[in-house]
Amino acid sequence: MSQTNETDLMDTIVNLCKQRGFVFPGSDIYGGLANTWDYGPLGVELLNNIKQAWWKRFVTSREDMYGIDSGIIMNPKIWEASGHVDAFHDPLVECKKCHKRFRADHLVEEQLGESIEGKSLKELDAIIQAADLACVNCKAQEFGSARTFNLLFKTFIGPAEDSKSVAYLRGETAQGMFVNFKNILDTMRPKLPFGMAQIGKAFRNEITPGNFIFRTLEFEQMEIEYFVKEGEWEKWFDYWQKEMDEWVQSLGILKEEYKIREHDKDELSHYSKKTIDFEYDFPFGGFKELYGLAYRTDFDLKNHIEKSGVDLQYFNQQEGEKFIPHVIEPTFGVGRTFLATLLSAYTEEDAPSAKGGTEKRVVLKLPKHLAPYQVAVLPLSKKEELSSVAKELFKGLSSDFSTEYDETQSIGKRYRRQDEIGTPYCITVDFESLEDNAVTVRDRDTMTQERVNMNELKTVLKEKLA
Repeated sequence: MSQTNETDLMDTIVNLCKQRGFVFPGSDIYGGLANTWDYGPLGVELLNNIKQAWWKRFVTSREDMYGIDSGIIMNPKIWEASGHVDAFHDPLVECKKCHKRFRADHLVEEQLGESIEGKSLKELDAIIQAADLACVNCKAQEFGSARTFNLLFKTFIGPAEDSKSVAYLRGETAQGMFVNFKNILDTMRPKLPFGMAQIGKAFRNEITPGNFIFRTLEFEQMEIEYFVKEGEWEKWFDYWQKEMDEWVQSLGILKEEYKIREHDKDELSHYSKKTIDFEYDFPFGGFKELYGLAYRTDFDLKNHIEKSGVDLQYFNQQEGEKFIPHVIEPTFGVGRTFLATLLSAYTEEDAPSAKGGTEKRVVLKLPKHLAPYQVAVLPLSKKEELSSVAKELFKGLSSDFSTEYDETQSIGKRYRRQDEIGTPYCITVDFESLEDNAVTVRDRDTMTQERVNMNELKTVLKEKLA
């Protein structure tokens, strides 16, 4: 992580994201919309690289995984069966002076540093009153009574906005997989254990979203439902914990930057018998949830069988028995992966200055396979004899690598710009290139340079980026 003081690190990352085209405030020209964000050109590339790496690792490289892409709007009966309509709530309190609303648990945790998972509304009220907690907005110390607030976004299908036309934007991607369980059994003939995987948007009407892209109204999940025999769930839970741990480290996140925490019984979700969180040490408030791993038992399939009347049991041909599989659920937030990866990669270090001495160098030391650009082609100057060669080189490389062409400002400033956005290799075309048909390849992390013949450049880059 950066050498920058942690209190300033988030501001630094937010500014870098906006200035370099990673993340922009949503609806910016209309004054924005609180806690919505748009991903810019570099942000989209980093997001796509994260998702592609995840999909390759957990889906296409495995024989036991089946990918789907389910609908964002589904039959509302699905959310009744899953328990989201009745149980998908957060505790809300309202400031009596400015009428700003907050999640009661977050208010207590942030001001008192205490975890109050599982506390009743009455217990939350008592804690808030006893501690004289202040409103974050106006500093008043008077809140109304805590009440529950459903997180599902409600909408309507058709021209009439009445109870018969109510629908919901999905609050998680998981249910789309559970309701397609029979379709996978019928079409793919999988053998237990097997999994279903999906990457997609989910929506939660958060009371107090915030901390940049950490908690937003809409977000993207990379999620797996892994179906197992009941008696084997602990083995597979441990297996997926190890898989998730290896994935975290593949993002360039160091062991000391995250930890694993098991949920207490009183904070478990309504569907879970065991849950652990992978918590990253974010600059705001310390360790917070990055990923989750839950044992959902047979809760979802059993409820969908009961509510739909459709048989969702698995038939084991070898043993001649039918049963409802149990589920291990690894859940990965795309936005939080994006943020943690940036935070871990952000580095400030001393580097030689063109004027002598040293200067601060900002580098995003992203894993090479995640970097928005893998290669940047930089002619030493804008002179036609150099730019024509560089542009031709760019065309040849861009078919194999994510490549940028940049000829603005001095070569030193362009190197710094590429360092700041995480480009692993810069290719410089200089006047000597016109004579020896070679270019200079500069390494982002070490700043070392080597001369490579242009005919061998693709081969050399493929080896470096492997």
